[in-house]
Amino acid sequence: MSEEAPIVIATDGLTRRFGSMVAVDRLTISIRAGEVFGFLGHNGAGKTTTVRMLNGVIAPTAGSARVFGLAPQTDGARIRARTGVLTETPALDNRLSARATLEYFSDVYAVPRPQRRQRVAELLERFELTGRADDKVGGFSRGMRQRLAIARALVNDPDIIFLDEPTSGLDPVAIRDVHRLIEGLSHRGRTVFLCTHNLAEAERLCDRVAVLARGQVLAVGTTRELAAELNRGHRISVEVDTHDTARAQALFSALPQVSQTENVGDRTAARNGATLLILHGVTRADVPAVIAAAMQAGVNLYRVEPVDESLEDVYFALQGH
Repeated sequence: MSEEAPIVIATDGLTRRFGSMVAVDRLTISIRAGEVFGFLGHNGAGKTTTVRMLNGVIAPTAGSARVFGLAPQTDGARIRARTGVLTETPALDNRLSARATLEYFSDVYAVPRPQRRQRVAELLERFELTGRADDKVGGFSRGMRQRLAIARALVNDPDIIFLDEPTSGLDPVAIRDVHRLIEGLSHRGRTVFLCTHNLAEAERLCDRVAVLARGQVLAVGTTRELAAELNRGHRISVEVDTHDTARAQALFSALPQVSQTENVGDRTAARNGATLLILHGVTRADVPAVIAAAMQAGVNLYRVEPVDESLEDVYFALQGH
């Protein structure tokens, strides 16, 4: 994604109420073309309602939105012609075959007839459905149905793709393929609006994320930017021989650079006969001093590395957990 790329989604105070319940509360975000933007939050945080408003399916109670510079309330049909949407629980007609499903939606999106057959064949092949192309969807597994639903969302070669839990129900190989698909869409200049509960998935794929709670955006930015806002200081992880644990904790706690020594009880380290300690307050520049102190004291070190905040760390800190 280029910082000079045009903004394709912009909201200003976007709000939606259902009676006394506020589903989306004063949402203000902007997303550029080619960006993979993560929309993160628990069930009921307002993700699906936001997607519906951006596509002109429902109107906001207050605030405004622009998609491709168009207003979803009045230009919903024009917007939907250039977007693809995968809902969390996609509805598929069990009576239709995979091929018929894609042909039907090609017609709905007015894909030119000369391109229709080739487009359907390409999607069936990309999502490994060619061998079952003429079988009824009712006999498909959950993973096959999910792959077909993603293919359906791409049938009109959209400029913006809204994906709600796209890897739900998929096996590891299929998940990897969907991740590659999302990366490929971004490289082709397509914008991906990714709603997901999978924080590791979001960290891997997204250029930026928005963290939601109760319809409100708590923070927007890259993982690094959000971690910096938490201002939880510097940390390094130190893996020491299990037999040296007590001595290492006492040694590191006495160092002037260390504000706290934490034994995190890492199972992987334990299986390897080691203990993982987190030293708080220690910067990258302090690593040589930590190593030198350990060597001088005869503490066996297996690994030393700076600890960067993960998206999971950031998410739960923002949510107050």
